[in-house]
Amino acid sequence: MSTTAKSLRAFLDAAPSVALVEVTEAKGSTPREKGAWMLVSPERIFGTIGGGQLEFMAIDTARAMLKGSTPSPLWGGSIREAERGGGEAGSQVVVTLTPALRADPPHKGEGGAITLDIPLGPEIGQCCGGRVEVAVRSVDEAMRADLLASAEASDAARPHVYVFGGGHVGHALASAFALLPLNVVIIETRADALEGMPGDLDVRLTPVPEEMVREAPAGSAFVVLTHDHALDFLIVAEALKRDDTCYVGMIGSRTKKATFRSWFLKTADGSEEDFARLVCPIGGDAVKDKRPAVIAALAAAEIMTALAFRAK
Repeated sequence: MSTTAKSLRAFLDAAPSVALVEVTEAKGSTPREKGAWMLVSPERIFGTIGGGQLEFMAIDTARAMLKGSTPSPLWGGSIREAERGGGEAGSQVVVTLTPALRADPPHKGEGGAITLDIPLGPEIGQCCGGRVEVAVRSVDEAMRADLLASAEASDAARPHVYVFGGGHVGHALASAFALLPLNVVIIETRADALEGMPGDLDVRLTPVPEEMVREAPAGSAFVVLTHDHALDFLIVAEALKRDDTCYVGMIGSRTKKATFRSWFLKTADGSEEDFARLVCPIGGDAVKDKRPAVIAALAAAEIMTALAFRAK
């Protein structure tokens, strides 16, 4: 589970010269939303504003800015000055792209910024149909510090997902979650089951896994798939006692779910209302494929949907 801050710091340490590319306006259908950003160095990029020709134009502009030159004429455009004109220090240059190919790409004053105003139509080879404004500016030391602080805050605010069980599906889920912007904790009662976990994940070995449910922050997701059905039931019951969970899922069949319901209502003092919040089997049953990687992919999509719905 690579954090944004860790990756960002490595990128910035390796790139003394960097430009920030940020979506400042997004109208209609666009690849990314307002606020999306990426960094561009002479050799590498970090992040994305959606790919395609839009991103190529922004990268070309950013690298030209870093070299102190003008972008190659990959696109046509007209220039309008904002606030202060004439290319003086601190001015902002706005480039409005047009279908016509023209050899008058933008320039910038020292310390200024370039804004690309791009219609996402056939003239640039994209069919989104919206319009995007992208600001390109050089990154100074203060901005580097701000970017790192923002990334650290974003990492800390990532949703928590607790995976109970390090078997075949647990390992597959760990691989899927390692690519996603989540704080993932893998919990096991068996030390050998935690060996070889992919990614930089938080792994916990404990004889009392249900305690992890009690300690989890509000809005967490819980995925239960241990080697022992009785342990599964105990952990799920503990999770369903909380009314602030985002997702509670258990691997298994309809028969296992029915068995759990009977036990939950009769023995664990559970209610039908709480039971109704249980997702079992995880990943649904529309796809009849029980290979661990397939179950993990379906469950990961299901959990990300639940997290996104809660965040609204």
